[in-house]
Amino acid sequence: MKRHPDSIRVYSPEPLLGHPVVLVRSIARDLLAARELAWRLFVRDLSAQYRQTFLGYIWVFLPPLAASLTFIFLNSQGIVRIDSGGIPYPAFAMMGTLLWQVFVDAVASPAQSLISAKAMLAKINFPREAVLMGGLAMVCFNFLVRLLLVAAVLWWWRIPVDSGVLMFPLAMAALLACGFAIGLAITPLAGLYGDVIRAIPIVAQFWMLLTPVVYPARTEGLAGALAVWNPVSPLIITARESLTAQPLSQLQPFFLVFGLSLLLGFFGLVGFRLAMPHLIARMGG
Repeated sequence: MKRHPDSIRVYSPEPLLGHPVVLVRSIARDLLAARELAWRLFVRDLSAQYRQTFLGYIWVFLPPLAASLTFIFLNSQGIVRIDSGGIPYPAFAMMGTLLWQVFVDAVASPAQSLISAKAMLAKINFPREAVLMGGLAMVCFNFLVRLLLVAAVLWWWRIPVDSGVLMFPLAMAALLACGFAIGLAITPLAGLYGDVIRAIPIVAQFWMLLTPVVYPARTEGLAGALAVWNPVSPLIITARESLTAQPLSQLQPFFLVFGLSLLLGFFGLVGFRLAMPHLIARMGG
């Protein structure tokens, strides 16, 4: 029986970095070959994720809602005073936390996907990128579900929408790319130490307070400096401005961060490919 050329794998003692063109072609080929398996992993994880929960898919909305309602209550009671411009503050905060949750999900996705597929990775030889693609598909699905809540927020508070909304898909692609690139960068470490995954929610909670998620971006003082150097700030701001008919004020840093995220994501894939044999060996392969 004749085997398809794509099903043949050649192993060599030479380091992969010694042939960068071959390495990039191999990654591209495996990304294409992994599509069907990634879809099957996504469907499996989707059905298993909410199978034993009472609230089911409502859990998709609860984390960002809980974060935003805290600040909405504090603002309504006068404990904190936040000027959200021409947007009602509850809508401002809810949109910000929904966007932020997409970023956090993208950061955590590669490491969580690797850990959940640990047994399969150790026993079966398949394109490892399928695990990453399946996790990214889950992040995109959760985002699409949350879009229903975003639409409800826009409708309830009668927030106008103009042609700037055409920028929203690109803004979300940049937010996903940035989060996924950061997640790829820490995945090899997460495969060795479980502390990394446990630390992500803690770091994300503190990072959110340094990002204009529940308050407008500052331009003065320490908060202004943090907003300027925070790579997520222009992504969150651009996404929210595109939804609320506001001028897009952060386009230059937005495209800079987007480009750097794509570059970091590429190097993250290379690092993932190089690290996988060692990670599998450490995980019991």
